[in-house]
Amino acid sequence: MILFWVAAGVLSAAAAFLILGRAAKAAAYGEAADPTPVLYRRQLAEIDELAERGLIGQAERRTAHAEAARRLLAAAEAPEASWSADPRARRPVLGAVILAPLLALAVYLALGSPGMPDQPFAERMRSWLAANPASLDPPELAAVLKKLTAERPNDPEGFRYLALAEGASQNPAEAVRALRHAIGLAPNRADLWEMLGEALVVEAGGQLTDEARNAFQETLKRDPHAIVARFQLARGRIEAGDKAGGLAEWRSLAGELPADDPRRQALAQAIAEEEGKPAAAPPQLSAGQMGAIRGMVEGLAARLKASPDDPDGWVRLVRAYAVLGETAQRDAALKEAKSRYRTRPDILDALNAAAKAEPMK
Repeated sequence: MILFWVAAGVLSAAAAFLILGRAAKAAAYGEAADPTPVLYRRQLAEIDELAERGLIGQAERRTAHAEAARRLLAAAEAPEASWSADPRARRPVLGAVILAPLLALAVYLALGSPGMPDQPFAERMRSWLAANPASLDPPELAAVLKKLTAERPNDPEGFRYLALAEGASQNPAEAVRALRHAIGLAPNRADLWEMLGEALVVEAGGQLTDEARNAFQETLKRDPHAIVARFQLARGRIEAGDKAGGLAEWRSLAGELPADDPRRQALAQAIAEEEGKPAAAPPQLSAGQMGAIRGMVEGLAARLKASPDDPDGWVRLVRAYAVLGETAQRDAALKEAKSRYRTRPDILDALNAAAKAEPMK
């Protein structure tokens, strides 16, 4: 790393001396003649030429001729601007050029990590390929799947998994690209069309674009019972002004969902909001359900204690404690996770967001 900074400093100094040398060489030449009079003389000639070709009338010719002549006289009578190169003026520039890389190096040595070893992408890829996929971050998993799909370009399932990883990495554009490739390989799979519609909605910031609507319509051609496609197309009807038709489709969809399907509550919430009614309160969890949830959270905490290198696991644990209202455990887990990933701002942001989750009522 130090060798890199030495090389960068030498190159910066060489570039600076080259620029200053060329500037000094230019200062040694005399000032070029003012091109303004030549420009206006050429303009006068062009006016005469246009008049001779009949493109402008004599009145316009006289007006344009008078204006150009006036500008020519003003330019000819204007005092010539002179400039000189003062060698002393280059000294501050030369000092700044020398100090800038030295200051950058000093700041890096004070705040950076010069002792950190290099992390070539090929080496990181080898470690990701050898690791358990469940232990990888979404961007790492997406990188692995990109390599695998490049090696197996005719496997639509690989591109489906790549789209899921890209979506989890907050990269909807790449998810859309992967799904288009998957659909090109398996155009009759309704699940791929539905995923494409969802990815297009995310990419458009929640808007149901014409392209997303077409993807959902293709979904229903292959699977008339696709829940997400039906929900989104009904939402499109409501946004287009057919509120009654869209709500009727939502109610029909809610009636077809199993009672324990978590999407049923979200659908009821959407229907209530469109109708202007207060949403029904979610059902209270039983003691047995709460015990099962706490057991899963305790299991996650134990797993992280044994294998702590799992950023997504820490985010889930912090969020779970926040939802359960266990602030002491939440703060302890948050502190430990922040200490472990203090150099990863993306993980720190996810941890802070998880800690702000609303507790269950």
